[in-house]
Amino acid sequence: MNVGSRSRASGASGLPTEPGSVLGIVANPMSGRDIRRLVAQASVFPNVEKTNMALRLLSAAAATGVERVLMSTDSMGVAGGVARARDRRTATSGHWPELEFLELDELTGTADDTRALVRAMRKQGAGVIVLLGGDGTVRAAAAESGDVPLLPLSTGTNNAFPEMWEATVAGTAAGLVATGRVDVAESSYRAKVLHMRAGDAHEIALVDVCVSSVSHVGSRALWKPDTLHELYCAFAEPHAIGLSSIAGLLRPTSRTDPDGVVVELADPATAERCVLAPIAPGVIAPIRVREVTALRVDTPRTVAVPAGTVAVDGEREIEFGPSLPVIVTLAADGPRILDVRCVLATAAERQLLITAAERLLLISAADPQSLSTDPVPRPTEVT
Repeated sequence: MNVGSRSRASGASGLPTEPGSVLGIVANPMSGRDIRRLVAQASVFPNVEKTNMALRLLSAAAATGVERVLMSTDSMGVAGGVARARDRRTATSGHWPELEFLELDELTGTADDTRALVRAMRKQGAGVIVLLGGDGTVRAAAAESGDVPLLPLSTGTNNAFPEMWEATVAGTAAGLVATGRVDVAESSYRAKVLHMRAGDAHEIALVDVCVSSVSHVGSRALWKPDTLHELYCAFAEPHAIGLSSIAGLLRPTSRTDPDGVVVELADPATAERCVLAPIAPGVIAPIRVREVTALRVDTPRTVAVPAGTVAVDGEREIEFGPSLPVIVTLAADGPRILDVRCVLATAAERQLLITAAERLLLISAADPQSLSTDPVPRPTEVT
């Protein structure tokens, strides 16, 4: 793309503004507030830090030439903090993208808010949507994101799906894709997803589906390992926290691997082995395992447990019994996810974040005599 012919200047400290470029930010004020703060040592992620992350994302969006940022609204102070920071800005504060706060007709404090916000941002042309939340936030966003890439940043409890990125770095990657400087197809991947069906009920999970013998949804969070019986994982990383860590320590499976993992848990009498897994922050529990196998794409698996509850991404969602069998299927139709490492590696390879003047300084630093001996800089070095 010819940035110079299509863009307008955004100031000396950043790339030219790309007309029509839009970045979305959804900050879930409820993320990281479940029962695991009482039964484990899960950290509390304050909303003031979510505000600070949003501000760093805005600064990165400005530097990468994003014209417009769509920001979620809430009743718990995250958006309010961003608005106050905007109102305090002066003429010397530097360039910021045009900032628009999306107002919903009604704030419910549930996943419905995330779905509505992502749907609105997609409709208004967001090239990337950054999510500040945990696994549940990403799952809600995935239902409405379509082909728009999501960039989930960890502000939840387990955060098995979102990655821990500094917001400035993440915002730089998001801005490069939102402005079209890095192509979406080469910088993102389609996530796997688990489809769980029980009668007319249908839920998706981006990380895991776990079957528990607990008969009621209750507080929703799973934190008693002796009640767990079957675990289905879309991917399993040995460095993860949460239930997927069980599979990750037994059969590591990457996010882009075509298969998933099934773990059949066992009682002491039938267990073949035991794995020490970090199933929650501050909780490393011995988990007895009977069998671990691959979960193939598009191959339905019927749950063997006759009755109990099913949790998706760590939260109990469905109660079931003998007359309501549960079927789990791995599919390759999940949301598109931005690969921050790939974006920034591409930016370095193509020198997207190096201006002509900065290249000249790099030449001078590498060879102090180059500028004095060559009256005109060599075109191959400065363009």
